[in-house]
Amino acid sequence: MTTHISQSALEQLFSNARSHNAWQERAISDSTLHQLYDLLKMAPTSANCSPARFVFVQSEAAKAKLKPCLMEGNVEKTMTAPACVIVGMDMQFYDQLPKLFPHADARSWFAGNDAAIQATAFRNSSLQGAYLIMAARALGLDCGPMSGFDAAAVEAAFFPQGNVKANFLINLGYGDATKVYPRSPRLGFDEACQIV
Repeated sequence: MTTHISQSALEQLFSNARSHNAWQERAISDSTLHQLYDLLKMAPTSANCSPARFVFVQSEAAKAKLKPCLMEGNVEKTMTAPACVIVGMDMQFYDQLPKLFPHADARSWFAGNDAAIQATAFRNSSLQGAYLIMAARALGLDCGPMSGFDAAAVEAAFFPQGNVKANFLINLGYGDATKVYPRSPRLGFDEACQIV
């Protein structure tokens, strides 16, 4: 962590990157999805808890299961995306802590503590979804993160075992830059930050 990445890399990850709603007809290879996960899994979570569970919806059959779960305004952009990632959160993530955080009895911090489980799963799966977006951009993919879906329906269709809850969705592919909306304003430093 001793060097500053290039300006072009910063632009690809942040300043020139956009949320996409329309897609080129280019598939995403399984090897790219594996590489994507191998990058995002290295980013930090609380006690390395890693509660996110990802379903890469690509096949026509899987898209047919997802389609009725979507709000009307999200159907076309999701059905035409090469993949839609369901970012889930495993509410039994703490069962993996003996493996993921072996130097302490971290499982005992959560077992039976529903408030801690909920807060930790939500916070850290949200982080991991954000890491996915950045890893995807680093690999040359575009993203369209969104809410606007029936979480219970997604859970019934894709997580029937019951321990994984849906957090949010990310359409993934190679965006059609001609159909990107104008960039919306952002808050300035003084509006959003304090140095104390």
